[in-house]
Amino acid sequence: MMNEETTSSSGGVSKYFIRLSQTYQSFLDRLTPHTKFRWVAAVVLILVFLLRIFIYQGWYIVTYALGIYHLNLFIAFLTPKIDPALDFDDEGGPELPTKANEEFRPFIRRLPEFKFWYAVVKSTVIGLICTFFEVFDVPVFWPILVMYFITLFCITMKRQIMHMIKYRYLPFTHNKPRYQRVNDAK
Repeated sequence: MMNEETTSSSGGVSKYFIRLSQTYQSFLDRLTPHTKFRWVAAVVLILVFLLRIFIYQGWYIVTYALGIYHLNLFIAFLTPKIDPALDFDDEGGPELPTKANEEFRPFIRRLPEFKFWYAVVKSTVIGLICTFFEVFDVPVFWPILVMYFITLFCITMKRQIMHMIKYRYLPFTHNKPRYQRVNDAK
């Protein structure tokens, strides 16, 4: 008798969490096509986080860790899924085309835009939650962290831009030429 009650109550709990995860996934699916709205909401969330840091003058380590994590996400967003720097020329492996007469291969990101947005929002929410606990407010001299972050950002972005120049790829679709089909040209 006790076993049946435990099984039915655990079955109800698991059904509740399954339903909750389905509802959450449905919400994410409906949100997917609204890119501008998603990014505006993410920026607002980051600004709320930064406002909290500014008002309470603390949690600089959390802010630094969040900044480093967002920088890593951004680099993964800018990097092609198949990295041409691995240089598979001798083995006939994948590489990006470098001449106009070579086969067209579309730019595929290592981190897709939706996953990039989702990781930014999720990490910012976690960072915001961390600011409610004093244990994460480690006393540090924040200007040093700012200098470390700026230095790391400049070095990382310089390396990424040099990689983009060397392998001739542009990870953004804005201002790229768009070609029409023969049927659409009429």
